[in-house]
Amino acid sequence: MTQKILWPSLPEAFHQVARDAIGEGFEAIFHLNAEDVTDAEWASADAIVGPNPPASAIDKLKNCKILVKSAVGYDEVDVERLGRMGIAVCNTPDYGTREVADHAIALMMTLAKSIAYHDQSLREDPKANWRPAHNPFGHRLSKCTFGVVGIGRIGTAAARRAKAFDMDVVFFDPYVPNGYELALGIRRADSLAELMGQCDIVSIHMPLNGETRKLIGRDAFAAAKPGMILINTARGPIIDLDALYDAMKADIILAAGLDVLPDEPLNLGVKLLAAWHGNEAWIKHRLIVTPHSAFYTPESMRDIRSFSARTAARYLRDNRLENCVNKAFLLRNQ
Repeated sequence: MTQKILWPSLPEAFHQVARDAIGEGFEAIFHLNAEDVTDAEWASADAIVGPNPPASAIDKLKNCKILVKSAVGYDEVDVERLGRMGIAVCNTPDYGTREVADHAIALMMTLAKSIAYHDQSLREDPKANWRPAHNPFGHRLSKCTFGVVGIGRIGTAAARRAKAFDMDVVFFDPYVPNGYELALGIRRADSLAELMGQCDIVSIHMPLNGETRKLIGRDAFAAAKPGMILINTARGPIIDLDALYDAMKADIILAAGLDVLPDEPLNLGVKLLAAWHGNEAWIKHRLIVTPHSAFYTPESMRDIRSFSARTAARYLRDNRLENCVNKAFLLRNQ
């Protein structure tokens, strides 16, 4: 019997990309919206690829063996429940590694070289603000320490890029085995406070979970080196925005670049974002916000569809399980 792979939400432009990735021997079922998937299609699917299915669909999965999330993050997926149902949950961690690392460095450079500051200032007054020697946020990068919180794929890519600027690079990640720092030629901090206390720039590259939610909060900022630039291209809730507001008000955090926010689209009820949106004098030029766009290039969009489809097909065809994030729950179910 031909195995069925269901895409509940996939634009038609990527249908052939998905077909090419899975190869022969599968029936591909595509919908543009999950609401259009029939009960029979949920029930008969051997694999589901794409965003997390709606909660109402989970109990309809009678034949599903694998759910592949077309993203790195999977914090909204009930991995334990699906594991108890015998469904492997996999993410797609390798599609936008370079893009997100590039974006983190771009945010750092925009602030450290005062690029947005000069652009905005010149539009306000081209003559009076023609100040080539004025750089309120910058230092020579080779004299700066670049901190990485979470040295996974993207964190490693960001660290390598920072090293290309001759920066001193240090990371904090208690889950990485000893010696990883030697392979990369960087340093390890034994605690978040130790990292925060020595870095001029800190870039966040952790997954979101119970341990990391609001990890970058009041305690972290209390330990921070005054004048730090903070970058987040990981998950919005990792940073406590109220604590960041206070840290920026106190000039502990000089500037910040945020590609991700706790609530998206952005919530102007948050006082930090309200001050930014209102262009209040104290925060003017110090906060850069981008719309969760770090991952995006045409190449990454093709890769995410291709790589996630390939993961599903490999498991169904060869029992090859890649990037599984609920293996512990699957083992308990056996």
